[in-house]
Amino acid sequence: MAEARTLLTVIITTSVTPTAPSTELISTALQSFRSFCPDLLTCNVIVVFDGYDEIQSTPRLKKGRVTPEQAKSYGIYKTNVKKLILEHYGKHESGAAFAQSEGEAEFGGLRAGPNSVQFTTSVTLDKTVSFIEPSKRIGFGLAVRTALRMTDTPYVWVHQHDWVLSADIPLGALLDVMQASSSEPERPVKYVCLPSPRNLSYDTCGEVVEFPTLKTLTASLKAEFSPKLYPDAKIALTPLFHWFDKPHIASKAHYLERVFPSRLAMLRGDFIEDKIGHVCRTQMKDGQWSKWATWLYYPGEGQTHCVTHLHGRVWVGKEAEDKKIAELRSKGLTQAPKQGPKPEPVYDTAIFQQDSEE
Repeated sequence: MAEARTLLTVIITTSVTPTAPSTELISTALQSFRSFCPDLLTCNVIVVFDGYDEIQSTPRLKKGRVTPEQAKSYGIYKTNVKKLILEHYGKHESGAAFAQSEGEAEFGGLRAGPNSVQFTTSVTLDKTVSFIEPSKRIGFGLAVRTALRMTDTPYVWVHQHDWVLSADIPLGALLDVMQASSSEPERPVKYVCLPSPRNLSYDTCGEVVEFPTLKTLTASLKAEFSPKLYPDAKIALTPLFHWFDKPHIASKAHYLERVFPSRLAMLRGDFIEDKIGHVCRTQMKDGQWSKWATWLYYPGEGQTHCVTHLHGRVWVGKEAEDKKIAELRSKGLTQAPKQGPKPEPVYDTAIFQQDSEE
């Protein structure tokens, strides 16, 4: 679909996983693209391979610490993923030529010395496939920002390697709604998150109805949009009062302006939803929802989830996961115990009041 190809770039982030050098995790995500949103495979794609900081006997992947075996496997994994991406995005020729360059991912912090990580990029000559490889761990937030700066399209699809699609996504119609909203300052659509099982019935959940401002916004803004280019489509959206990392579509310019207003906005290793999500939610409670313009795709009146999380840091492959689930079911345990909500961190919200990037 020409509209998707010209409007959107797919950003995929990946890192060291227990299943490396197998590509089963990211391959499962790509297969879900083919099943539920094949237009994603026609767009330009940028893959960010996050690095690691230390090699030691005990792994702590979230802290960038890997074992010697994992470090070796990750090198093989990156080679395997590059081949996989080229195949899925139609680059079947052997020995594809790349243009290579180097850059720096800068970040906030108080430590002495330069706060940046070197990275290398490899881009196919037609600029449709790009790979970014930081020399150390930068984390999800900086991985997304680094890819955004290489993007030539007005919109991006951000996808972590351990999420899979589970329902049809009308990509062209969603993009049409987002473009048309630029003429509706009272109802801008700058970010659309895809619902996971935890987002079902979001418009009536406690995170919304217990706050009068959010409840009123939902009642006034929730709607079915009619894309001009897709007259038979109805795109159901409800206001979202957070900025999640799970798969989403967003305006590139809005992303850079709101999430990355300066280098201080993101520390190395930060996740966007942890750092920015609580900031924007606080501002929305004060009536600033339109500043962030975040929406949740809401098919089936909020009863259809479109993405599923595979939990990459502990995922051991589909066969092993199926066996684990079967064992739990045999014991009458069909799901993990629910955890209480995490306390909301406190951040310097002044950083996100700025309107331009330093």
